[in-house]
Amino acid sequence: MSEPLIIAGTRPELIKMAPIASSLRRLRVSFKFLYTGQHYDHELSRTFISELGLPEPDFDLGIKAGRSATLTGEVVIRTAEAIRELDPALALVQGDTNTALAATIAALKEKVSIGHVESGLRSYDWRMPEEHNRRMIDHVSGYLFAPTDRALLNLFEEKAPGSKHVTGNTVIDATIHNMPRAEFISKIPQKLRFKEYVLATAHRAENVDDPDVLRSFVEVFQDLPLPVVFPAHPRTVNRLRGIGLLQNLASHRNIQLLPPVGYFDFLILMKRSSLILTDSGGVQEEATSPPIRKRVVVMRNSTERPEAVEWGFAKLAGTRKQEIVKCAVEMLEADAKLPSTSPFGDGSSGEVIGRIVAEIVESTRKSSLTLLPPQFPIISASED
Repeated sequence: MSEPLIIAGTRPELIKMAPIASSLRRLRVSFKFLYTGQHYDHELSRTFISELGLPEPDFDLGIKAGRSATLTGEVVIRTAEAIRELDPALALVQGDTNTALAATIAALKEKVSIGHVESGLRSYDWRMPEEHNRRMIDHVSGYLFAPTDRALLNLFEEKAPGSKHVTGNTVIDATIHNMPRAEFISKIPQKLRFKEYVLATAHRAENVDDPDVLRSFVEVFQDLPLPVVFPAHPRTVNRLRGIGLLQNLASHRNIQLLPPVGYFDFLILMKRSSLILTDSGGVQEEATSPPIRKRVVVMRNSTERPEAVEWGFAKLAGTRKQEIVKCAVEMLEADAKLPSTSPFGDGSSGEVIGRIVAEIVESTRKSSLTLLPPQFPIISASED
């Protein structure tokens, strides 16, 4: 039992775990990598693995997206099998996906300590499956890597028992590191019909599964003062087709509907946009990174990234057309400069987490005797 195990299943997880993997390699800490394949396009995500510099997975479970409970159960079973074979020193999970929750359960039951990357985020919106997942993961993890002081405070207020560390968010590392490559590699600018545009994304179940909310989004895209570029998630496309609005959206002269795009293309779409409309959590973070620095209208009723709002990058608009359009116009007309730094870190988060993981691995090697269960380390962060 001497190596950490990095576990990921979706493209956002791959993006945010890559800086940690790079840090561990620089520190000469060997690790194993398990990929569940939870994302809707397994092959496209495998391309992500290569582009981001992650190693070939030691385990590729190849699990296809499906009903939440079924997917979670399958990931638990098969991740537990891999953990028994590898006997890792630490299982690293990221964020709030079904993969992260299932891998956490598997590690917990196999008595392996858990490190939660991006811990302490809270939306207080119980309609979001992600809110359920992230809370459960935080309360059984031995090591909690909080991206901000606010996230750390949430963990203390809930009395989460793990060792707590403020690390920043590795998505900022990823954006800073990958933007030069994206600018060199991406061909997406040649495919765009518009020079100035609003970039829009929508995929959250509580939004796109609600026909009224989805209709509202379509009306927003049609009524904005700038054209809209909309890379559509397959779930969203299916829902649009189901309510008879897909063709309406695709044929609108001021809307460019795109298939899902790769990470490098999406970085360029964000950087070149005039404004971003999204219901994504990760996009709220990426928009604050120094290479992008774009205003964001959050098409949700809550956010687990309030720092983006407080720093002036984002506005919470809800899901009604009138409020979203109003916020978008205000953001487009805003003349105040955005901060030059991000509330989510300076690009060193992967190094910070990597060093902590290296210390955990070294302490595990030095002693096989543990006085407490391995998921709850003896030494925890001070509350000073």
